[in-house]
Amino acid sequence: MSDLSSTTPEHLDYPFLLVTHMVCADQQIHSEESKALRELATQIGASERTLAEMEKILAQEESQLSVEDLAAKVSPGEQSEAMSQMLAIAYVDGFCSVLEREMAEQVARIWNWPTGEVQRQLAEAGAFTDTRFIGEHNQKQKVSFGARFLAGADSLLSRALVDNLAKLTGSEQKVEQLRREILLTGPEYDEAIRQCAVIADEDYKFAEGALESADKALSKLEKNIKVAIEDIKHKTGSKGQATTAKEVAKQLEDTRNSLSAEIIKEIENVRESLRAKERALNHFSITFMGRTKAGKSTLHAIVTDDGWDAIGVGKQRTTRLNRVCEWKNIRIIDTPGIGAPGGKSDEEIAKSIIDESDVICYVVTNDSIQESEFAFLRLLKEKAKPLIILLNIKKNLSDPRRLEHFLQNPDKEFVMEGQSGIGGHIKRIRRYAKQHYANDYLDIIPVMLLAAQLSREPEHAKKKQELFKASRMEKFLDSIRVSLVNHGAIRRSQTLLGSTVGAIDHPNKWVNQQALVYEKLTETLKNKREEIQKDIRKAAKDTKDSLWQQIDSIFQDTINAIPSFAEDHWNSNEIAMKLGWEQKLKALRFEDRLKIAYQETSRKFNQEVQEVLEELGNELQLISQLEIGNFSFTEQDSNNFRDFVRIGGSILGIAGTVIGLFVAPPVGLAIGIVTAIFSMMTELFKSKDEKRREAVINISTSLETQLNTQRQNTLQQAQSDFGKYSDSVTTNINIYFEELIGGLEAIATQLEEAKHKLSDTASYLNRAYAKRIIDWSTEQQEPLTVQGIKQTIYKVERDFGRSMKIVTKSQVQPLKSLDDIKHILQEDISFSNLKSPKLRTKLP
Repeated sequence: MSDLSSTTPEHLDYPFLLVTHMVCADQQIHSEESKALRELATQIGASERTLAEMEKILAQEESQLSVEDLAAKVSPGEQSEAMSQMLAIAYVDGFCSVLEREMAEQVARIWNWPTGEVQRQLAEAGAFTDTRFIGEHNQKQKVSFGARFLAGADSLLSRALVDNLAKLTGSEQKVEQLRREILLTGPEYDEAIRQCAVIADEDYKFAEGALESADKALSKLEKNIKVAIEDIKHKTGSKGQATTAKEVAKQLEDTRNSLSAEIIKEIENVRESLRAKERALNHFSITFMGRTKAGKSTLHAIVTDDGWDAIGVGKQRTTRLNRVCEWKNIRIIDTPGIGAPGGKSDEEIAKSIIDESDVICYVVTNDSIQESEFAFLRLLKEKAKPLIILLNIKKNLSDPRRLEHFLQNPDKEFVMEGQSGIGGHIKRIRRYAKQHYANDYLDIIPVMLLAAQLSREPEHAKKKQELFKASRMEKFLDSIRVSLVNHGAIRRSQTLLGSTVGAIDHPNKWVNQQALVYEKLTETLKNKREEIQKDIRKAAKDTKDSLWQQIDSIFQDTINAIPSFAEDHWNSNEIAMKLGWEQKLKALRFEDRLKIAYQETSRKFNQEVQEVLEELGNELQLISQLEIGNFSFTEQDSNNFRDFVRIGGSILGIAGTVIGLFVAPPVGLAIGIVTAIFSMMTELFKSKDEKRREAVINISTSLETQLNTQRQNTLQQAQSDFGKYSDSVTTNINIYFEELIGGLEAIATQLEEAKHKLSDTASYLNRAYAKRIIDWSTEQQEPLTVQGIKQTIYKVERDFGRSMKIVTKSQVQPLKSLDDIKHILQEDISFSNLKSPKLRTKLP
């Protein structure tokens, strides 16, 4: 890239702004990243317009220049280095997140680069081995990964990036000022940090292994389902069988594609979960959440002493990304306000950061506690995340007299009982929490954030201590300290072991439900196959009987017309008689009625077969829409089985290719008429009346005999042709179901295998987590090993995020009460061992 910074002040540095977008691509803005980015802008001499646009991107303002806008402005000669700069930023922490990779691919598409070019650049840099599982945590190594992309680059921006890569990770410099000395000092804190580091390193290896195993199980499932479908495709046999197999394979291929799309999504979720675990490895992470204007930004400023410029009347945070601050191994993550205009949805906010968090602090206010505020807590429970609820007591303290009155008796605002008490709010919070969080094993801490905020303002310096004490923020800070010092180790295990089960539990649940559906579909097809054959045989008999009746009626109507024909043509010559008979048949619509009878018979039979098959298809679709437990199938799942509703038309088409169309045979009824006439004409000596009478009788007898003979031939031919047609349909339906059942069983087998593998993996993590709980509750400290787990834990039964039954091989004696264990872990924990039904607990 040319040195664009030397151009006019109005010039926009497009590559630098793409780098800025990449900093924001993972939906998090680290405080040190934004500082380092601004330093970088200064080093390259970015123009005022570039700086202004950078701030818009960091704040995610609507008027910002988009990635598309900026990429389109980068000239072809600058594109390769610009991509290297973006990848250097994306890979600087050792891995590309999904969102970062998506942005790089998006830019590559805008530049019309060949598919796979981004991966090629990664490979050439020697960094792209397998971004899914990176066990190297050395910061210098990670920075060098990012620097490799800029090898040989000589632009001002690239050189500045190399110098600032470490700063952009936040790895070289941390916030130097300690925000709360009492919170983060002393030997207890140092020992807790040491224990957390040891625990995290051991637990991460278990989590990494489990997530790798889940990834492989899902990848194998996707591959094996594809192989199973290919086996159907390669079936050989007669023309009809091959066509049937092809039709079945097409439907199963559609099912496979739908399953594969879901599997790939689950694989990516597993991989992203591991990346989140790695990001959280070296820090105890606390995340602030809450609706906009609940006081969350004030809380963040109080704890971190950062961001005060966004606090005050009429001010609000503008960025829609997560904001991260770190110091002394604590990581504070501030999310955008839930419900903020243009912000992400509640679930998106929670999902974007939840895997990295050890504790979630949710801020609510006493002036508006709605059930909708707590609905997304189910996501926290699904991830087994500990929760602290901060009840921010709002009060107008802007008037000096109001402030003085408040300080005279601040405890009045925190009384539980009475009309103005906060007891009702707390009860309501517990009710909503129990409904959406599955239990109320959580702390609800009432504070007045405004009082704490005022304690930091210069005009209230004389009452600083008084205001801060009145805010009751100390209790919240103490809860963080307790959470870290007393429970930091088990919190780390919750994040790296306990909640990681959720990353496996979700695909496991999905695979389990899919296995149930395919099992039920196969069972239904097997049970219905004979019933369908019976219905089709009955339809064939009824249709054949109807056809016979119609043929018989047509011939009988023709026979009834013979006397009048004979009277009209008793003395006609051969040509006139043949023409007259043909005209009579046309007048009677003989052949048209036969054709219509055959067509109507085919249509009726096809319709009855179609109705039988559609009834089965509807039943299959109902099965696909089952609700099993709390798991509801999505529209995507239901679509997997929609094609089964159309199987009737496919099979009827297949049958047609085997025997051709079921049509009426030609019927020749003029044969023999001439012979009868000539035999009649030889008797020349009879009277005219006698001749007429005998001629009429001879003609009638001859035609009736022929018609009766032809009727029998037509009925026999119809029976034979229709029998072949219905037998072909029946045979092809049977072949169809045989192969369809075989394909479904093959898919079900692979789902069952994946289910067992994922269940074993979840059990592996649950047993490891149970061992940590036992060690923590008995105040033992020993390395987490597979052998130690086997010696201690017999089995674990866990309703993820709600309850956990731990069965040990021998009796253990906890030094914590069961109530304390439940409250701290925020799950309904119970113990037993092989020798006694319940594990006795000892109150501390």
